[in-house]
Amino acid sequence: MWWIYLIIAAAAALAVLLFIFVPLWLIARYIYRVLLVRTSKEKWSRECSWDDEEQCEMFRIGLAWGEEHEAAHRSVSVTSEGLRLVGEYFDFGNKKAVIIIPGRMETCAYSYYFAKPYEEMGYNVLAIDNRSHGLSEGKYNTVGLREYKDIIAWAKLLREEYGVESVALHGICIGGATATYAAADEEGKQYFSALVMDGTYNNFRIMMDARFRDRKKPVFPFVPIIMAYLKRAAGRSAVKFSPISEIDKLEIPVLFFYSREDVFTDPENVQKLYDKCKTKKRIHWFEKGIHSHLRINAQEEYDGQIKEFFKDYV
Repeated sequence: MWWIYLIIAAAAALAVLLFIFVPLWLIARYIYRVLLVRTSKEKWSRECSWDDEEQCEMFRIGLAWGEEHEAAHRSVSVTSEGLRLVGEYFDFGNKKAVIIIPGRMETCAYSYYFAKPYEEMGYNVLAIDNRSHGLSEGKYNTVGLREYKDIIAWAKLLREEYGVESVALHGICIGGATATYAAADEEGKQYFSALVMDGTYNNFRIMMDARFRDRKKPVFPFVPIIMAYLKRAAGRSAVKFSPISEIDKLEIPVLFFYSREDVFTDPENVQKLYDKCKTKKRIHWFEKGIHSHLRINAQEEYDGQIKEFFKDYV
């Protein structure tokens, strides 16, 4: 009858494992939905995303830029993978344009803050609501794994509808990853002339690990479960398909911006990303600024680096 005791022991062990694992899985699922799923229209709207002094100031300055150039503004839309996406286009009558791609939680209203140097260089400006953000349709944020197709659709619109001949990309955090995927794509290569990436990570999994450690939260088992949900939504792995896996496919000049105060992008992994980039490139480190808050701490330096880079390489 020893086998009966074995079955009982196995069942008890399984019950203990389920008792431990199920709550952890439910917590990880909740975190995933908070971070990467739009659960209501109010979530990731065109309001300021964070009650932080610098963030609010960036948002205010950006809105003021938009109001100042209202005469050049028009609302635009495009369809990508069955989703209607919305953007705000500032047409200054130029043959060049920049697409500003915000990160998670942010919309076109946030992107206005980064428009000024491009306007001054003679670029039209397209600020977009990524899918599942702002006025754009969509439920899931797939950290660029599907959104890069949207950027190519926007570039087609600029060329075919508005006669734009040269399209630059400016991406912040996940927006930089999205821009990398779009410019590395075989179809996308024909559209883009330059890429500026602000605080773009090497690999999303590495960045998530850093995010959890910064908040003194356990990486395991939460991050692996979140990554599994993300893979299901995106249809591909964010570990295998990442900026570090695609950066060597770029054929356009790339300007890398990073801050020494950014806990999500450590110098070692930044260097790996930069070294693997084979095209014309430049990296600039800022002494101050948390993640995505570089320009607000050094606007003249930030804008000057963009202008100098474009003068030299674009």
